[in-house]
Amino acid sequence: MGRKRAADTVAARVDTGHAELVPDPDRPGSWTLLLDGAPQSHVDLADPTHLEFEYVRRLAAAIDLLAPAGAPLRVLHLGGGALTLPRYVAATRPGSTQRVVEVDGALVELVRRALPWPPDPRLKVRVADARAVLAASRDASYDVVLADVFAGARTPAHLTSVEYAAEVARVLRPAGFHLANVADGPPLRHARAQVATVRSVLPRACLVGDAAVLRGRRYGNLVLVAGRVEPPVPELTRRAAGDWFPGRVLAGEELDRFAGGAAVVRDVDATDSTPPPPGIFSVGR
Repeated sequence: MGRKRAADTVAARVDTGHAELVPDPDRPGSWTLLLDGAPQSHVDLADPTHLEFEYVRRLAAAIDLLAPAGAPLRVLHLGGGALTLPRYVAATRPGSTQRVVEVDGALVELVRRALPWPPDPRLKVRVADARAVLAASRDASYDVVLADVFAGARTPAHLTSVEYAAEVARVLRPAGFHLANVADGPPLRHARAQVATVRSVLPRACLVGDAAVLRGRRYGNLVLVAGRVEPPVPELTRRAAGDWFPGRVLAGEELDRFAGGAAVVRDVDATDSTPPPPGIFSVGR
């Protein structure tokens, strides 16, 4: 298997580091994108509705439940990777208008060449900084703003502040939702601060994740769903409980306790998100 990976892996230097596209030995036509050894995306070219990463399934579950099945949405994706969720939305909600923002132009070209997505005039990829694109976007122009931005396995500081969250809120339609991948580990200072920060402008929210991560026992990914109207907590709870790797949903008083008086993050004191523990991505590689 190691020889097969070495022979079939596509490796390239991109703007943000060393990229590898590694074939999935268990699913022909499927690939994992690694950046500097950290898994960023998994794509099944034959079946874009197959989602390998659990946090991506949780993001997809939120997209599924935020509007009637099959209804087109206007979605702004902050962070592109291998375009796993844009491909998913195109497959499950035909006619959706999607804008994908990825800062790494060389990565976009690598993915376009090696893992091309089906032609779709409603799906456009722009090489730019996520916050700059937000600032230039029209008020109330999106149903969903989905943030999954990492540089060196950390979310950049300028995408963690209340000023940034206010820009997200501005471009969302009144019933729209912000979905964010929040990676953190014990003692969850970053995640608690992100919940407090986003809820200061989009107060109706819930947090989806593995129970051990939510309790601060290990590093992992949490999915924050926030808007001006209540998210579909009962349905998300059922979807999370029924996943291959069951998760929990925190909302209401449980989410209040999770945030635990954490201070709202502002541009002047924002920092990159918590780095993953050393060696967390090295198992099996």
